[in-house]
Amino acid sequence: MIIQVVRIGQRVVRDDRVTTHVALVSRAFGAEKIFMTEVNPEIKDTLEKINNTWGGDFIVEFIDNWKSIVKNKKEDGFKIIHLSMYGEKINDIQVQLHKEEKILVVVGAEKVPREIYDLADYNIAVGSQPHSEISALAILLDRIQNGKQFEKIFPDAKRRIIPTKNGKNVEVNETRA
Repeated sequence: MIIQVVRIGQRVVRDDRVTTHVALVSRAFGAEKIFMTEVNPEIKDTLEKINNTWGGDFIVEFIDNWKSIVKNKKEDGFKIIHLSMYGEKINDIQVQLHKEEKILVVVGAEKVPREIYDLADYNIAVGSQPHSEISALAILLDRIQNGKQFEKIFPDAKRRIIPTKNGKNVEVNETRA
């Protein structure tokens, strides 16, 4: 399965941390790339440092026009999933999502243009209460991959967290440190 994410908009300064976390969740939960509009360029530097330390080749690409990305991906066979509090319940649609091979997830910041609802193949709601787009993205990515994203080994990692019941266990790759 190929998963990519597009972040539409950002409330300047206020959303730097939220947008960074959208990118971090995208990376950690199995996406290979994120497209971003209206972003602080330091976010790309942060993700490159994360790749360098923790491995992987997650890509951050700045774009001017989200609409052309969505339309081009749709032409390339991607299914467009728009995360919205007003969409179909994720519990009702998740089985269908397992059948998709290529997915582009659209994550808005402020009010998204009406047009995205029409361009999307799926408008999906995670819950029926106000919540963070970060949590909605994490839940969606987990549901469509059934937790398999947590088994991924990131190549060329200098460090790797080893899950443990108590304490911290971080493996350091001495050849890459």
